[in-house]
Amino acid sequence: MPPLKDLWSRVREFFAGLFRKKPPEPGKFVADTKLAWRGFLVHAPLIPPQREYLAYVPASATDPWGWRRHPLLVLLHGCRQTPEDIAAATHIARLADDDDLLVLLPRQNPRANVWGCWNWFDAATAHGWGETAIVAAQIRAVRRSYRIDKKRVFVAGLSSGGALAATLGIMRPDLVAAVFVHSGIACGAASSPFAALGVLKRGADTDILGIAAKARAAADPRTLPVPLLVVHGGADDTVAPVNAIQLVRQYLALNGHPTAGSGPAEALPPPDATRVETTPAGRTITTSEWRVDGRLVARHVQVDALGHAWSGGDESYPYNDASAPDATALLGAFMREAVQ
Repeated sequence: MPPLKDLWSRVREFFAGLFRKKPPEPGKFVADTKLAWRGFLVHAPLIPPQREYLAYVPASATDPWGWRRHPLLVLLHGCRQTPEDIAAATHIARLADDDDLLVLLPRQNPRANVWGCWNWFDAATAHGWGETAIVAAQIRAVRRSYRIDKKRVFVAGLSSGGALAATLGIMRPDLVAAVFVHSGIACGAASSPFAALGVLKRGADTDILGIAAKARAAADPRTLPVPLLVVHGGADDTVAPVNAIQLVRQYLALNGHPTAGSGPAEALPPPDATRVETTPAGRTITTSEWRVDGRLVARHVQVDALGHAWSGGDESYPYNDASAPDATALLGAFMREAVQ
């Protein structure tokens, strides 16, 4: 018999569904906003704890009553980007239509960060409050508004958005089924906002494995593992590749893989499998994987000669590189595999 907490959650969802508004026309972006009282930032306490967001309803969502449950992808833009930019550059609507996904695209408030970055280095955000709490509230709001499969909520992001995605996976495994990070940073990697630039160049100045161990101890075992896919450019001079290595180590610790702490911090621990490919343009792609009881818990994809840009993206937008591999296709395959 399900726990009383789960039964109460189902009862609330049932009655919320009775009053759910008619869903918007499929194939459309819908704007909204959400507040979270735990969303105040330590370094900018006067900024209201709410953010706008776009929700994309796939063209495949033709059920007028909304009875069918959809997966949800949260896609977090990077610095100097908007939700519209990352949606267009990654062709995320095409993936959503093909895979019947709803897409939540949070928007940073320029008053909260002058460069439009997510504040992954803020102490509140790194501990699960701040902007982590705001995006978590947006996830719950979208779940209430649409028929979302709670076991198929995925979070992805680029750069600072990738860092926030990583933090959501560590701090809120109850909400997140899997995490995709492109050119990002580990949860809690910076000891302060002043240390953030150094972390981008040299890696974490905190105990990121300790953060993961605490999160694992606090999590409901039923919410683990939270699989991770990291894509990072070997020529990224904005976020050094060591950050991707540390992120893999952090998720291996969260997911209980025995190699989490093996070897030097700046090198990947021994993988369970590795493959090397060469693209038609001559780029080398090295993919390393780690599994627990046969299930994928982390995958690291390093693309030599790729800088700080979404691989396979539309180059008419900043921070996108049109060359293979197609990171959006990698994301789609990863989401399908992560919930098997």
